[in-house]
This record gives sequence, C-alpha cells and structure tokens, in this order.
Amino acid sequence: MDIILLENIDHVGKFGERVTVKPGYARNYLLPQGKATAATPENIAKFEARRAELAAKAADLVEQARILSEQIQGQTVTIRANTGPEGKLFGSVGAVDIADALGERDIMVERSSIRLPDGPIRVVGEYTIEVHLHVDIDAELTVVVEGSSDLADVPEAVAEPEESGEEYDE
Repeated sequence: MDIILLENIDHVGKFGERVTVKPGYARNYLLPQGKATAATPENIAKFEARRAELAAKAADLVEQARILSEQIQGQTVTIRANTGPEGKLFGSVGAVDIADALGERDIMVERSSIRLPDGPIRVVGEYTIEVHLHVDIDAELTVVVEGSSDLADVPEAVAEPEESGEEYDE
C-alpha cells in the first residue's frame, strides 16, 4: 500500500516520503496513529498544501525530544526490589518500572522508548539504559537496582520433617 509519511518512522522512511508498506501495517498502525496518510491523488495535493505546517509540527516534536533528552541525560535512578541472598531479584525490573521512576521526577517517557537490550533486569547492580526519544535523539540513563531483603519477616528456619526411624526397602 502506498502511503505518505507524516513523521519519521524507524526502518520505514522520513517525513514527506512516499513509501510502500504492507497493507496491515498501514491500516492497523500508521493510519490510525496519524503517522501516515494514504497516497491518493487528493491526499497528495492536500499534503503538498500543508507541507510547511506539518514540517513545523515535526520540528516542534524534535525540539521537545531534545529538551527531554537534556533532562534525562546523565540522570541516575535508583530502584529498590526484593532480592534473594545471592542478589537475584524476585521478579525483574523492566521498562515500566524505569518509566515510573522517571515519572516520580516529573520526566514523562513512554515505556516503549526505554531500550533494554538484554531484556528485563534480574540482578542487583548498575546499568546504563538508552531512552529512544525520536529517530535521531537518544539519551542515556543510569539505573541502579538495589536489593532489599524483606526476608526478616520470614521465620529463621523452617522446621524440617522429623525422621520416623523407619527405613524403606525398595
């Protein structure tokens, strides 16, 4: 399906380009999200008439992403999670947790923009995470995952079953 991109899309094209994509991708994602329009003669004429307005809107999005990048760059976020005795987390720290931690600092990012190349964090430590804000704009963030053993509430030792003294012959 031929479409005209209304913004830069990773692995597809740049603003204003006429590209061909699979119909399902266009119908289910690009068109409903307002990221593209069908490349019909009427839409091409409308796009050319509104090109300057759309370019200004795209430039505004880039500027907002730059400002957000400056706020995020170099930040250190600490997340506490329950851990076992070896430093492994019960569960994991994912993009949602990192986005929530940034939200507590009034820095709003979409969880889909947080890149965790090795998947969710499952071990206590310090990690450098990339936040993808726009096609050309990324910011790096340091995430420190600290362990908290809430095992103090658990009884020290679980009673072991008593031996009955009988042995089983099999």
